[in-house]
This record gives sequence, C-alpha cells and structure tokens, in this order.
Amino acid sequence: MIGATMLLALREIRRHLLRSFLTTLGIIIGVAAVITMVTLGRGLTADVQEDIAGLGSDVFIIFPQRVDPNIAPPPFDDEDIRAVEMQIPGVEGAAGSVQSSTTAFHNGQDWGTTVQGGDNEFFDAQSIEIIEGRPFSDREMARGESVCIVGPKIVEEIFVEGRVIGEQMRLGNVSCQVIGMIDERANAVGGGNDADDVVFMPLKTVQRRFIGNTDVQFFVVKYDPGFSSASIQQQLIDLLRERRVIQEDEPNDFNIVDTAEINDTVNQVTGVMTAVVTVIAGISLLVGGIGIMNIMLVSVTERTREIGIRLAIGALAREVRLQFLTEAVVLCCFGGLLGIGLAFGLSILLASAIDLPFIFDPAVNILSFVFSAVMGIIFGYYPAHRASKLDPIDALRHE
Repeated sequence: MIGATMLLALREIRRHLLRSFLTTLGIIIGVAAVITMVTLGRGLTADVQEDIAGLGSDVFIIFPQRVDPNIAPPPFDDEDIRAVEMQIPGVEGAAGSVQSSTTAFHNGQDWGTTVQGGDNEFFDAQSIEIIEGRPFSDREMARGESVCIVGPKIVEEIFVEGRVIGEQMRLGNVSCQVIGMIDERANAVGGGNDADDVVFMPLKTVQRRFIGNTDVQFFVVKYDPGFSSASIQQQLIDLLRERRVIQEDEPNDFNIVDTAEINDTVNQVTGVMTAVVTVIAGISLLVGGIGIMNIMLVSVTERTREIGIRLAIGALAREVRLQFLTEAVVLCCFGGLLGIGLAFGLSILLASAIDLPFIFDPAVNILSFVFSAVMGIIFGYYPAHRASKLDPIDALRHE
C-alpha cells in the first residue's frame, strides 16, 4: 500500500513539475541557507581557531601598554620574566622576544623580512615546530651566537629548494648560519601579516646586533591548564604592578592577552551569528511550509471528483489521507534534497571566495533533510485530513 501511494504521489508531482518546483522553492532556499550558513560558520570558527593556535594554547601574552600618549611605557627585562616563571604557581615557562625589520640576503637575492629573537621556550609556548634542522643549543642562546632558523616564506623567496640547512645568509649587516626551518604557521604575536615571513635568532643576538639593548618587547607565559587561568592572570597583574612600581590608583602600563579567552569569545560570537542566521533561514522554511499547505489545499479542490470516486469504490478515509500526506512529504523531501545540493555548491563557492576552509558536516545535512520531511507532515496534514473527510456523494457532484 505504501509503495502504491508513493507511486501515486510521484505521478501527481510529475504532472505538475513547474508548480511542484515553485511550491518547494521556499523549502529549497530555507534548507540551503541553513546548511550554507552553518558550514561557513564552522569554517570561520576553524580558521580563527587556527590563527589563535599560532599564538599557542594556554598562553598569556604580555605587552607594554602606553598610558600617557606622550610617554612610552617602560620595557620588560629578563628579570621580569624570571620572576614570573619562579614566583607564580602554575606557570610552566616564560620567554621574551624582540623583533626588528631587516633585509635578508642569500644567493644573490634579497628579501624584506622580520628578524625575531627568542629561545626554545618561546618556540614551545608559540607552538612553533621545526620541521628541518635543529633548535638553538643552550650555548648558542647563552652566548648570542649568529645562527638562525628560517620561515617557509624566506626559503621560498631566496633559497634553492633542498639547500637550506647549513647555508650562510645575511640579515642586514649580520651574517648567520641557517640551522633549521619552521613549519607553516597561521599567525604570530608581534609579527607582520605573514607569520611565515620571519627569521628567528637567539634572543641575545637580536638584542645586541639589531636592537642595541637588553629590553624585551613582549613575553609569553605558558601555564598549566589544570590551574585557573583567571587566578594566574591576577597574580601576573599583581606581580608586574609591584615590579613596575605602579601605584594603587594608577592604571596598568601593560596588557595581558589570554589566548583561551580569545578562543572562547570567538566561539561564542560565531555561534551567535550562526544561530541568528539559522533562525532567519528557518523563517524561510516556515514560509515554504505554508506554501506547501496552500498548494495541497488547491490540489484537494482540483481533485475533489477523483477523491469522491476513490471513496465511492471502497477506498478508506485513512488511505486518502495517506496519499495526500505522502505527496506533501515527498514534495518537501525533494525540496530538502535540492536545498542540500544547492548548499553544497554554495558552501564550496563562498568558502573559496572568502578563503575559508570547507567543513562538510553530515549531521547538519541529515538534520535539515529530516526537518524538511517533518515540515511536509506538519503542513500537509490539514489538506490530507480535509480530503479524507469529503462526502463521496458531494465530491462526485463537484465539477
């Protein structure tokens, strides 16, 4: 019986293809909008999280912050970093960094880049992975030797592929030996727009040869996620205020950025945006469902005589109800399938246009299809019920 009812429903839909398509247009647009926005929302979240991952996980980043526009804030020094590392429970490591713009020369080519000073603790905190070569040795960091680790962009621009490690290059007037190459990164702290366009050298080397002092421009603090980040942050504030002799009524002349807090904020914002757009798209689904009910009521009126004949020759009311309900559900399911197909194409196109990762989520697609079928049941029940309640004699008299 179900098979026969399905065939009848498909026959009726095929008889009025254009009307059926226009009827399901609201469902198609609604389903496509929901899936597309959820997919783009997930892609945006993943992209931002990848950028945040470039800052390191469970990390505080501390910058000097100008309080008076006419007075530069005092820089940090190595003693500040060691105090944070030794005096605050839960801190796993702290590392300072400085940077300077320079020009890299190698193989007869030059490239404007950034030289950044840091040690191996800085690499760990920032999740910087060395894919070729080795990290700095303790001796190289302690003595400030002229060795360097290059980013992928530098390799691409001025090196010959396969001939990087062990090569000599020049940064401004400073010559250094390449001992390693880092993996591609999504983002960086204190760097330019391209986190891969950087050359790392030991902190003391950059301080002496490029900056000319022992100041630290910013430092990162990696903490144990088992400790409360809020508690560690407050202890950081208290310790730095004490060391920088900031009076009780004076504002902080430094800023602390919590990468975990940024990640949570991004998730909340993208979640709210996706929810709002999904609600708006849901309204389109509701309008589409009303359109389905309207067309099904018209169909009942058009086929009143057919319904009367079926009832007169012995068809049960529930069979008539099932037929019209099946037609409504099939219409909505077709709309759902077309909407999923449209969303798939739109998601790939838009993700590529705005440079976001395409993240296919089967659960969202399945849920949207099931929801479209439920819309068919909800909005198709009243027309189906009305058809099943027609009086056979009155229906046969209908012209």
